[in-house]
Amino acid sequence: MTKKYDVIVIGAGPAGMTAALYASRAELSVLMLDRGVFGGQMNNTAEIENYPGFKSILGPDLSQAMYDSSTQFGVEYAYGEVTGITTDGATKLVNTADQQYEAVAVILAAGAEYRKLGVPGEEEFGGRGVSYCAVCDGAFFKQEDVIVVGGGDSAVQEATYLSNIANQVTVVHRRDQLRAQPILQQQAFSKDNIDFVWNSTVQHIDGDDKKVTGVTIKNQQTNEEQQLAASGVFIYVGILPLTTAFQQLGITDDQGWIETNEQMATKVPGIFAVGDVRHKPLRQITTAVGDGGIAGQAVFDYVEAQKLEK
Repeated sequence: MTKKYDVIVIGAGPAGMTAALYASRAELSVLMLDRGVFGGQMNNTAEIENYPGFKSILGPDLSQAMYDSSTQFGVEYAYGEVTGITTDGATKLVNTADQQYEAVAVILAAGAEYRKLGVPGEEEFGGRGVSYCAVCDGAFFKQEDVIVVGGGDSAVQEATYLSNIANQVTVVHRRDQLRAQPILQQQAFSKDNIDFVWNSTVQHIDGDDKKVTGVTIKNQQTNEEQQLAASGVFIYVGILPLTTAFQQLGITDDQGWIETNEQMATKVPGIFAVGDVRHKPLRQITTAVGDGGIAGQAVFDYVEAQKLEK
C-alpha cells in the first residue's frame, strides 16, 4: 500500500532536516528519507567553528541536535535509497527498492559525495588505508604517517585534525598554494608535523597484500616521480552531486547540479531542491540550513495552493 504525505524530504543532512522542521511546524505531514545516517557530511567533520551559536562543536553532535529538533513536530524518518521519482499531475511518486511513497510535494536534499581520484589502488585499498573521512578513520592511524590529497577547506581542515593523531601528515596538492580559507591555512601551517608537497598529483596508491604502504606522486613541473611512504591516504578532491535518481526529471545542469529559483523550486511544479545538490556558489552548513528554511515555507505555500485548487 502506498503511503501518502504532504511532503517527502529526500536526504537528512542540514538542508533536509531544516526543511522538514519548517514544513512539520506548519502542520504538514512530512516523511524524511535517507539512505544512510542522518547528518550527511557533518558526520565526517571533526570540529565545526563557523556555525552560529557555537564557538566549536563536533560534526556528529550538531547532526544529533539537528535531528532531535527537526523531528519534534511529527516528522517520520525512514531508511531508503530513492531509485526514481515520477509525477502524475499534482501527485509525486517516490520509489525506493522496496517501497513507494506518494506526496503533494518533494524536497530534494540528497547532498553530495566525495569525488574519487580514479587512480590505481584507490578501489583496491578502500577500507585498508584509503579513506574519505578523517573523523571516521583517523583513530586507526595513531602515531603513523598519513597522506592527505587536496588543497581546499576539507583537505586542510582534516589534515589539521589528523595532525593530533598521526605521527606525520603530508598534504599533496596539485597547485603551488592552498585554496582553503586563510584561517584554516594558518592552523595547518602552524603544525610542526604537517608537510606540504606542491605541484604534485597522485599517480597510484601503493600497498601490499594487507594495506596501504604509500603513494607514488608526480611533480607537474618536472615530471619527476617519487614514492611517499604512509599507512593511510585521505582523499579530499571535491564533491559530486547525488542526483542520478533525479535525472529523468530534467532539472539538472550538465554537471548534475539541480537548478532552482530563490524559493528553491525547480522547473517541475511541486519539486524543490536544497543544500549541496543545488547549483550555488557556496556549500556550507549555514547555507544548507538557509535553503531548508526557505523551502519549508515555499512547500507549505505550494501544498496549500494545491488544496484550494481541488
